[in-house]
Amino acid sequence: MTDTPEAPAPAQPLFDRRMLEALVCPQSHATLRYDAEADELISDAAGLAFPIRNGIPVMLVDEARRLD
Repeated sequence: MTDTPEAPAPAQPLFDRRMLEALVCPQSHATLRYDAEADELISDAAGLAFPIRNGIPVMLVDEARRLD
């Protein structure tokens, strides 16, 4: 009998997109959009990208990346 490793479970996004309904930009108070590729929440109004770490949005302006 051969020990075969189990296939890994399919990766699920850590960020729950339903959170977007409740979150707004802390600077402009505008709605946010989710950039899945960069795993960030984008505030077009403020020109900021807020990181998502371990599934938790970091909604601090000091931690946000400025958009060019």
